[in-house]
Amino acid sequence: MPRDGDEARSIQGLKAVALLNGLSESVLTELAQQCRWRRFKTGQPVISREAPDKDVYLIISGQVRVTAFSASGRQVTYRDISAGGWFGDFSAIDELTRSADVVALTETLVASMTPGLFKKLLQEHPPVCDRMLRRLVASVRELTERVFDMSTLGVQNRVHAELLRLARQAGIANNTARLDPSPKHTDIASQVSTYREQVTRELSALAKQGLVKRDGSALVILDVSHLERLVAEVRRAV
Repeated sequence: MPRDGDEARSIQGLKAVALLNGLSESVLTELAQQCRWRRFKTGQPVISREAPDKDVYLIISGQVRVTAFSASGRQVTYRDISAGGWFGDFSAIDELTRSADVVALTETLVASMTPGLFKKLLQEHPPVCDRMLRRLVASVRELTERVFDMSTLGVQNRVHAELLRLARQAGIANNTARLDPSPKHTDIASQVSTYREQVTRELSALAKQGLVKRDGSALVILDVSHLERLVAEVRRAV
């Protein structure tokens, strides 16, 4: 429970969480008091795969990565979630153990709620329930697309598709997108199930074609529409 002096800031933090958009001040005040508030350092695990914990986590500040590791240590990254997002809802809904690891990418502040509190929130506030349903559908669509790409596209095309996803996430202006900081090659590799060296080779090839360039700490995609055509053409051809 936040201290009295921190309550106003806690409520402001909850207001920034997309799931809770539009909830009244009184509801947010009660929720702030019922949540557990925790800080995680960069690289610190937040939840672990197969863990029995079933709380839902609201990200007040910072960023986390949802990931998993094979027995051999190979990493598969599902998504990165920034402030205003949330995670942990699957286990709160189906009451099964965690399906992935979540690690703090930066210093991160979260407010966690029990499954009972989460379900009560969904039942008593239809707009929150609607957002949760949309989130679940979006997750299914995203994973369906990724399974299709993994099953049908070569490594080169999967790298193109991931760069396009990152470009849309970062924002496109005048047919260009600036990824700042530039994504690590190992991170792209874990997203598309390949190796860092293959990502490095493909980014070098795209740079020679004039489609991407380095600009300080950023990777700039110079022709997003061309990248979109490359991805669309190969998906149509499979």
